[in-house]
Amino acid sequence: MTAFLTIIVLVLVAIAIWQMTKIFELSQVKSEKSEVANDKDNKLNGYLMFGFLVFIYLLTIISFWKWGDKILGTPASEHGSEYDNLMYISMALIFFVQIITQALLHYFAFKYHGKKGQKALFYADNDKLEFIWTIIPVITLAGLILYGLYTWTNLMDIDEEEGDPIIIELYAQQFNWKARYAGADNVLGDANVRLIEIDKNNVLGIDETDPYAKDDVVSQTELHLPVGRKVIFKMRSQDVLHSAYMPHFRAQMNCVPGMITQFSFTPTVTTEEMRADQGMQSKVQNINQLRAERRANGEDVDSWEFDYVLLCNKICGSSHYNMQMKIVVEEEEEFNAWMEAQQTFGEQMASAQ
Repeated sequence: MTAFLTIIVLVLVAIAIWQMTKIFELSQVKSEKSEVANDKDNKLNGYLMFGFLVFIYLLTIISFWKWGDKILGTPASEHGSEYDNLMYISMALIFFVQIITQALLHYFAFKYHGKKGQKALFYADNDKLEFIWTIIPVITLAGLILYGLYTWTNLMDIDEEEGDPIIIELYAQQFNWKARYAGADNVLGDANVRLIEIDKNNVLGIDETDPYAKDDVVSQTELHLPVGRKVIFKMRSQDVLHSAYMPHFRAQMNCVPGMITQFSFTPTVTTEEMRADQGMQSKVQNINQLRAERRANGEDVDSWEFDYVLLCNKICGSSHYNMQMKIVVEEEEEFNAWMEAQQTFGEQMASAQ
């Protein structure tokens, strides 16, 4: 601690000496140095602006070349391609505008740099130019907003009467996920955090007196979904704000304490099919190559196999990074077989008595 305080004192002393030196230089009237930029300084800054323009363009190109393949890849939900199209259109417009505006900005900074004897032109206004640079962003943004609203409407399709959907509750708490399936009646039983009984393993606070709750199925390890069938998620949080994030399905929704939020999608690619996807295989190979290098250095790291995953996308506490749940997308026959092998909430409560 003493050494740290000594370093701070020395730094402050150095700053004080530097400031005193600057004051002394400014007090010398006949000094050749001046704080006012001259033509040479302005020209140099103009060239530096061009240099920075080249730097940001090179950085963009290198980033695309080096990390361009790190995107999520094939969407695994029915709405995923529409979501991706909206993002690609938005990013293409952003890059197009960025390239033009940055080039003009840095070019004008050089062309109109300060010169001795040159006075800036006072240009009050130009109605035509004002109209052009106002109407173009208005039309562009209006188009993006309308397309975004259309996409949002399609994504937020929570119609429980259409498509024979499966109802699943995602229950978030620090720092894990639990999934509750509505069972044969496809209706979730009532639940409340005040009804949680750890001794009876009623960790979700499900109401034992609600007849709709008897056939509910609680999974604390994996979330199984049937391919090609709409799934409606009803989300709760026990403690703080969480966010259910399923990146490969292009799905995310906040889980808010005291209320139920909803989201739905239809899985279109099974886990096995995604593992066979060429782009995904390339990513798995790259990750396992990095892990092999770490094992060669003595680290205990296993090889990785792709799985869909449910993550928390809110920083919800010290173990936020560990809040994830494996998702298995399978054929409906396999899903039904898995459901039949699970213990219902009614059976669970009967065995706990």
